[in-house]
Amino acid sequence: MLNATWLETFTTLCETGHFTRTARLLNMTQPGVSQHLRKLEEQIGQPLIARHGRTFAVTGAGEAVLALGRARRAEEKLLRDVIGIDDPDSGGVHVACSGSFATLLYPQLLPWMQSAPKLAIHLEAGPNRAIQEGVLDGRFDLGILSDDPAHARLDARYLGREELCLVLPADAPDVPITFADLEARGFVAHPDGNAYADDLLQVNFPNEYSGADRLRVRAYVNQIGQIPAPVAHSVGYTLLPRSGIDSYARRGDLRIADLPERRWLDLWMVARRGRPASARLTRMMEIIAQVAAGLS
Repeated sequence: MLNATWLETFTTLCETGHFTRTARLLNMTQPGVSQHLRKLEEQIGQPLIARHGRTFAVTGAGEAVLALGRARRAEEKLLRDVIGIDDPDSGGVHVACSGSFATLLYPQLLPWMQSAPKLAIHLEAGPNRAIQEGVLDGRFDLGILSDDPAHARLDARYLGREELCLVLPADAPDVPITFADLEARGFVAHPDGNAYADDLLQVNFPNEYSGADRLRVRAYVNQIGQIPAPVAHSVGYTLLPRSGIDSYARRGDLRIADLPERRWLDLWMVARRGRPASARLTRMMEIIAQVAAGLS
């Protein structure tokens, strides 16, 4: 690649047509200007100017290099302009969270997107580990986790918590549920289902529950919006955060079981430590916090 400093010196020289004036504009000495020119010519492998006494003419190769120098100036100016404008309604934001939280968050983002044509929001659902890795490697600007990562390269902000629920069909008998009842129905599994089972079922059925891998699985669904569907049709039971239940279109066809031991999922918003937040990222964080506050 051409040396950027030598290229700028040559571009200024062509525009002023004078070595002394170029030196003054660039706060250099005249021999310094000549040295930059000579080094650039060596790098190009051709003469860039033809001297005629105290004046000079730009060669064909010099014209091509001058055009490059002006193009680089324009690109750098555009870059400075873009960096200098911190518009909350322009640019991209990448966020990752659980599927259940995404179903609550996304509708709250639509009015913002509608009013900001230059804004691009990328919302991805995934498990905790994938979200944390994505924030660390820069794929996500923000992540919503269910626990504090306590990671040296992450800043974490506690948002609140939401209840982890055992979901039954609305027509299920309103009596204390037993583990045998659940096994008879069968588990509607999903990507986070095993972790939820180890959390909620373990404390409520300690004598019968022997691990998520031993549950009788009736169905498996990996789309958060469809996980409650089998249960709404009286097929099996499932385990979900309350947000995944309340956002379901057929909420009236579901019932949250009343268990002796209630469990909660914490919500933590994480970002890479030391990275200044842009205006659009700050606004995204505010919207996320508002949605999380509604779960408490």
